Amino acid sequence: MSTSSVHFGPRLVASPTGRLRAVALVRPPSSIERAVPVAGEPNAIYARALEQHEVLRKTLAFFDIEVSLCDPAGEDPYEVAAADAAIVFEDGATITRPSVMSRRGEADRIQAEFARIDVPIAGHIAPPGLFDGGDVLLVGKTAFVGCGARGNAIGRSGFGAIARAHGYDVREIALGDATGPLRSVAGAVARDTIVLAEGKVDPKAFAGFKTIVLERGEDLAAGVLCLGEHHVLGDVRYRTSLRALRKAGVTVEAIDLYEFTKLGIPAGMLAIDLKRD
Repeated sequence: MSTSSVHFGPRLVASPTGRLRAVALVRPPSSIERAVPVAGEPNAIYARALEQHEVLRKTLAFFDIEVSLCDPAGEDPYEVAAADAAIVFEDGATITRPSVMSRRGEADRIQAEFARIDVPIAGHIAPPGLFDGGDVLLVGKTAFVGCGARGNAIGRSGFGAIARAHGYDVREIALGDATGPLRSVAGAVARDTIVLAEGKVDPKAFAGFKTIVLERGEDLAAGVLCLGEHHVLGDVRYRTSLRALRKAGVTVEAIDLYEFTKLGIPAGMLAIDLKRD
């Protein structure tokens, strides 16, 4: 037997676009109603956010995806964007260090949750590094890292070293100061395919991958949650973009996530991938 086929320890995220088997979600905090919405949108409504989050949980369960549901650790409304707290590789999780001070407690909460569900820790972003998991998009064996208003060079360098140790090539992607996290404007569709929001990221930066570029005005539609190869979950309100994805051969599950997209949080940022085939 070839030694390259031997794997020791847990097998968590074997492939970033493999069939999704388990995730961690964070319940919306009541403070979500006090968050400043994106331009042109009204404030989020807590009761509706809870309902939509529960539909998300049930939808994932329908596809036999195990869900670990965590309570928020503080009062920051953006804690529901669970993907900011950790990135999981095949043999363990990297705990990030969010840019916003009020979210720093998330590291302790998610690490305690990982201990409870037996997810080992593969690394940490240590001070003075700042790094948000929503600025990482893993596709194939490439880790795309967003460089914008969030995080700092020390944090990006630290994450890059961890990703390379796990066999990933690392590419930094320039983001404008007005652009949100990388994963809000780019999403993994398959091991060789990425969906992008037009005008938010340069498609040339993703050379070597097929790209599906969505038309302007539905930027957050690119922030899909990949359920498996050519199978994603997105927000039902982005009808034009969902049609474009389906036309490109992608199976799309569409649910209402409006209370989160009001805050610039798409489907792909609501979950931490824990296990993938």
